[in-house]
Amino acid sequence: MEKAPSAAPGNAPGTALCDARTRAGTVPGRPATAQPGLRPAAPPPVGTWLTRIRPRPPAPIPAAALWSALATAVLSALLLGDGLGLNLLIVAVPATLTAYFAAIAAGRRPRPWTVVWGLGGLALLVVPALRDAGWPTFLAVVSAVGLASLALHGSRNWRGILFSPIGLVDSIGPGLVWAWRGLRQRTGGAQGRVGPVLRTIGVAVGLLIVFGALFAGADAAFADLLGSLTPDVSVTDGPWRSLLFALGLVGALAAARTAAAPLRWDRLKARPGRPRARLEWALPLIVLNLLFAVFNAVQLAVLFGGYKKVLSQTGFTYAEYARQGFWQLLWATLLTLAVIALALRWAPRDGARDRTLVRSVLGTLCLLTLVVVASALRRMDLYVDAYGLTRLRVSVAAMELWLGLVIVLIMAAGVLGARRLHLPRAVAVSAAAGVLTFGLVSPDGLVAERNVQRYERTGKIDIGYLDGLSADAVPALDRLPEPLRSCALVNIARNLDADETPWYAVSRGETRAQDILDKRGVPVTGYSCTPQRNGYDDEFDEHDY
Repeated sequence: MEKAPSAAPGNAPGTALCDARTRAGTVPGRPATAQPGLRPAAPPPVGTWLTRIRPRPPAPIPAAALWSALATAVLSALLLGDGLGLNLLIVAVPATLTAYFAAIAAGRRPRPWTVVWGLGGLALLVVPALRDAGWPTFLAVVSAVGLASLALHGSRNWRGILFSPIGLVDSIGPGLVWAWRGLRQRTGGAQGRVGPVLRTIGVAVGLLIVFGALFAGADAAFADLLGSLTPDVSVTDGPWRSLLFALGLVGALAAARTAAAPLRWDRLKARPGRPRARLEWALPLIVLNLLFAVFNAVQLAVLFGGYKKVLSQTGFTYAEYARQGFWQLLWATLLTLAVIALALRWAPRDGARDRTLVRSVLGTLCLLTLVVVASALRRMDLYVDAYGLTRLRVSVAAMELWLGLVIVLIMAAGVLGARRLHLPRAVAVSAAAGVLTFGLVSPDGLVAERNVQRYERTGKIDIGYLDGLSADAVPALDRLPEPLRSCALVNIARNLDADETPWYAVSRGETRAQDILDKRGVPVTGYSCTPQRNGYDDEFDEHDY
């Protein structure tokens, strides 16, 4: 430790201390802002939270990231204009490399969770390559972007997981500026490095075009092979391809800029709620638990006592009772999650007794909510057995299943501890795994399969609904007897015949459906394909639900 300087000769004792206090603006008896000759204290800076999460500007973009971004843009222009399939996964590979090179140059290293998010996002892009239906593809692509944002930001808590996608949008403009500056630095002082590379690529492309055209003209088989492998790009597609090129380039550079200098959303600290007294906190939740218990007891009585007695007492038809409460139970599950979140914010936390109280009350609420989830799913199952499966029904049932899984994760966090379980990350993983499973299961194929099984059991089917499904439904619909089979498949076959999609934009579902239709055909001549809606409740349109 350094010694304190002694007082100067001739100074009164304590002069050094007074001088130090004067320099600090804290002379005794006088406020700091009122000291003569001192500048008033500056007000707190505006936007402190933004400066806390915004990182310093990153180092110059590496050359490898620039080349990967260019490859992403070129592949986007060539492959993404004909539909979605394997091309999404092909384009994602150089985009991922762009972010990886930028992160390595900035001194960031992949961590286990970064690998989990990255591989999970790439796995979700397999769904468009396997399924023809557009709605599972949309969910998979959106979820893949969400996981990519988590991989780039390295989020750990709820704020990071919820706000990470904003970081990608925030990096669009800075990413372009960052890349332009890096490109100017390399072309300004190192023209000898960039010029030869560009000339080499130009010569190679020119040779491929010239000799490829000669060989294609010399052999028809080679021409067919070359035509099936290369994208079909025409002059009229120029504006559309240019837009895809720009989108690919901007997206790759935004991902690279985020990987090099991500917004630190995890640094945002939320103020904990004011803890309530035990009675004030616990009494409303105990009352809610009692209400849940009574409802669940009624549901168990209905389950074991049969539905005929309930229908006779309520006056509902079978259809009305089966569909009557599903949406209410779904909302009850969502609101229960909100209640749990608010209860944890205001929970008493003075010691072990409070922790035991919180775990007991909220654990009971979670258990009772799981029974509500099971009741909702049972009602949906009854409704599907009676009136068939639709896209909406399979979607909301999947949503209810995931909400039940979230409740189980909350219970596990209460036992193991939220930090040990990494609850925010666990919920994000469960959502991504649910979307991936939903796509791999093939919802349209499942809808067709359940309706065909119902027809085989009851002789009732809605061809007017089934003929609007995607090619994923063809294997199940192919089992129907004629003329129902042809009526169900005629629209799908017409769409497949009119769709001249290249190999990189064709899904496995379309290929499989085309093989089935080529083998057996769709003989619709002489058949009346008026949509059949037999067997449904006349009081309502069953597809409104």
